[in-house]
Amino acid sequence: MISQSSVAEIIETAKIEEVINDFISLKKRGINMIGLCPFHNEKTPSFTVSPTKNIYKCFGCGKGGNSVQFIMEHEQMNFPEALRYLAKKFNIEIEETKPSPEFEAERQAEESLHLVNQFAVDHFSKNLFETEEGRSIGLSYFKERGYREATITKFELGYASSKKDDLTLAAINAGYNIERLRELRLTNQYDKDFFFQRVMFTLHNLSGKPIGFAGRILSSEKKIAKYVNSTESAIYKKSKFLYGAYFAKKAIRKEDECLLVEGYTDVITLHEGGIEHVVASSGTSLTHDQIRLIGRYTKNIKMLYDGDPAGIKAALRGMDLILEQDMNVKIVLLPEGEDPDSLMKKSGADEFRSYIEKNAKDFILFKTSLFLEEVAHDPIKKSSLIREIVESIAKVPDSIKRSIYIKECASLMNIDETVLVGETNKAIRKIISDRNKRRDRTDYTTNSSIEKPQPQIADQGIDNKLSDQYQERDLIRILITAGHEIFDEESKMTVAEYIFENLEDVFEHFDNSFYLDILAEYKMNLSKKNKIDSSYFFNHENQKIQEIAVNLSSSPYHFSENWKDKYDIILETQMAPEQNFVPETFQIVHHVKLRKINRLIAINLKEMSTANGDEADILLKMHHELSKQKNQIAKQLKTTIFGV
Repeated sequence: MISQSSVAEIIETAKIEEVINDFISLKKRGINMIGLCPFHNEKTPSFTVSPTKNIYKCFGCGKGGNSVQFIMEHEQMNFPEALRYLAKKFNIEIEETKPSPEFEAERQAEESLHLVNQFAVDHFSKNLFETEEGRSIGLSYFKERGYREATITKFELGYASSKKDDLTLAAINAGYNIERLRELRLTNQYDKDFFFQRVMFTLHNLSGKPIGFAGRILSSEKKIAKYVNSTESAIYKKSKFLYGAYFAKKAIRKEDECLLVEGYTDVITLHEGGIEHVVASSGTSLTHDQIRLIGRYTKNIKMLYDGDPAGIKAALRGMDLILEQDMNVKIVLLPEGEDPDSLMKKSGADEFRSYIEKNAKDFILFKTSLFLEEVAHDPIKKSSLIREIVESIAKVPDSIKRSIYIKECASLMNIDETVLVGETNKAIRKIISDRNKRRDRTDYTTNSSIEKPQPQIADQGIDNKLSDQYQERDLIRILITAGHEIFDEESKMTVAEYIFENLEDVFEHFDNSFYLDILAEYKMNLSKKNKIDSSYFFNHENQKIQEIAVNLSSSPYHFSENWKDKYDIILETQMAPEQNFVPETFQIVHHVKLRKINRLIAINLKEMSTANGDEADILLKMHHELSKQKNQIAKQLKTTIFGV
């Protein structure tokens, strides 16, 4: 294992501009550098590199991070591989630490499983190309489907012999452990092959290693399963796997879109036609992990299904999970009786692409139109449809998308838009309530007293004046970029210390859970007298926190060098933005406090409207006290308050 000191040295030494210049051309612009993003197609540069912060950020596709993150994304390496790549480039000697016996045993066990699977891959391939049975049955099947030998080799397709102990005996004779064969379900409890007389599809992880197999029977015997698959193991988890992802990931990034199909042959046939941004769910309902896997490469999914009733039903499964992940999902129904494999062979690649583009329909609008045909003259069924559509819309985190869906669906269903807004708000409040209940059942363990509420979804159609997302965002931005700076020269109080001293009592009212993670971690470091700056968060092990830090610290705007270099004009009435942290901190701390007091006042007023007797008196006194605090803060901010 690479030691933490070596990790820190690599990250600190690997200059972001030197790393990225190896792959794309960068031009200087102000204090930053800019170029065409390597992660999505663009004609106008939006990819910005900050040498001073040692990070990159694309304002087109949103990707950003440090040198290690760039190499991981661009070269499809894991974390240790990216570190070794950079260490070699910058001539850094890596210090290795001895892993724990438990870790080493686990690593060796997993590696041995990969080795056994690789033996099986080679064995099935040898059967396919070098045995009479394999050539006459397996190879002829693949060639009938139009697969070239290069494609068969690329996807590591093969053939399992009709001899029921063919693989098992070969593996044992080669010195492989029978227990590993059983663990991978290559051998059954009777020491016979699990796969026999089937064409074989190899399942690869994102690094290209074989983690399992799917075997297809070629006979028409109805009592025998058409496909059998490897059992789950230490290296293969079905819920986290998508067939073809290893071969598709670069193309998905390039196209900024993922085509999702059902079968193995669909994926391979589309690859044959040059359409490579495609993966298969292998006939199972999508899981959170599979959706997140796609989300690593794109936010756009097109799902291809058969146009028959079974295909339409399949198209509706798991959609809400995708919407919850803030993905853009479209449905493409193929002509009845066709699947991606058959349509591709009939039409060719160009016509296939054209069909996909013309027939892709937004999921929620597709679902609305589909069910409207069934409930057109039945008010009761129509009301049920409205509730079902509303539940899907409510899953969408983005309020602008929700608003557009509501407008479109209201028009399609010929109902008042305000009705959908009201029903959507009810559904959103239920989602929030359910989340809070789950949160209450889960222990949130941290070294800080700060609690961690889940992120909130604002009510659709309501002017939510109590949402403080922008103020919270600005506060975290200042904490990350300037928390280590001196706020007060006399007391030597830092910006972070000033923030915690003035706001810690309102952190429990923050809406964003990731911001609370950052606050909790910063507080822990302050208590231990650890000094941290922005690079601490740029290089954070939590990818979401790292992403937040990079996003908040990056801007597509910069001061032109001409102001000073060409026209000799400099800022005189105010400091440069990066030096303006003291007045910014003062402003945002008091604005956040003002917003939180406004929230408490609103809650208090609502309770006053139904209170009586002593309770009403207590609430009234509380209202006066909160209003007093509000006016004091407003006075400090030199802000006029109305309606108090």
